[in-house]
Amino acid sequence: MNDNSATIADERGKMNEEPCSTSEPTRDAQTQWSDPGMEDHTYSKVPRIMSAPSIKPSHPVADSVLESFADSLLYTGIQLIEFHTLVSCLQPFAPASSSMPVVDQILMTLMKLRQNFDMADLARRFKTPQHQVKKTVGMWIDIMSEHIKDLIPWLPRETIKDTLPQAFKEHFPNTICVIGRTETVTQKATKRHSVTELQRHYYGNNTVKYLVAISPSGIIMFISDAYDAKCSDRYIMQTSGILNYLRAGDEVIMGDWGFTARDLLEECRVNFIMPAFTNKKCQLTKEEVTRTQCIAHANRHVERAIKRLKVYKILSQPVPIKLVPKITKMLKICAGLVNLRGEFK
Repeated sequence: MNDNSATIADERGKMNEEPCSTSEPTRDAQTQWSDPGMEDHTYSKVPRIMSAPSIKPSHPVADSVLESFADSLLYTGIQLIEFHTLVSCLQPFAPASSSMPVVDQILMTLMKLRQNFDMADLARRFKTPQHQVKKTVGMWIDIMSEHIKDLIPWLPRETIKDTLPQAFKEHFPNTICVIGRTETVTQKATKRHSVTELQRHYYGNNTVKYLVAISPSGIIMFISDAYDAKCSDRYIMQTSGILNYLRAGDEVIMGDWGFTARDLLEECRVNFIMPAFTNKKCQLTKEEVTRTQCIAHANRHVERAIKRLKVYKILSQPVPIKLVPKITKMLKICAGLVNLRGEFK
């Protein structure tokens, strides 16, 4: 019996020494797009960890994530001092029931907008359940859109004229704004998503478009709701509300996309500046060519503003299907954050 007991003990010891062989865990098919300007960072290569009970950190996660000026721009799109100012302003509107610090809730939401991180990734970073991340991000998108809209002001005409860049003073001294439009792609709906839930939010058409009005100095003064890509430019111009901000005698610069909406501006007695068209003429005159080049130069202002807007990858990458109903709110937030950061030149 003693020999048998020893043999059994030896066998058990060998079994305990042998590592358990488990199959490699599968990864989600979804990926996170990398910023070409940040190739030294590898966010999507962090090892995956197994599910475990949430461990609440002893201090806000924001303290370790936002350690520098560059970190703040990378994760929020605004400077560090601006981020803390934003947190202070939004603090009174935070729900009292959440156990996560308000600064982390806001940072989590901005990280979703700025880098479009997957919800599972944010759950790992903030050590909280994934369902709680979805709830928190959705809640703060609602709160931010309501209070950040004040950062998108339609400037007084006196202010616009006082801050007119030299290029506008020389060629378009009466310009109030430059109007452009752009598009954002949305994730395709699948059978597991309710049609009735999404049919009011561009179901079956995976692109939305919206208008952006920029002051000559570069401030976003207006951003419309998101429209189905099938909507005509004229319809968007008519229903977006931008005509309510224009007065008789105002002068606006528009690209050739706005050709179909010119009658709407004429009805409001607004002067519009658009590139010249050849129509049935063989070619443009020298004066028309020069003026068209000046208009193209002015249109770069709105192009740069749209580029700053799409620094927020939630707008430059496909919008996740669950956030499509909130896309208009996200547009307002991102536009407000662009103005908050400044640096328009």
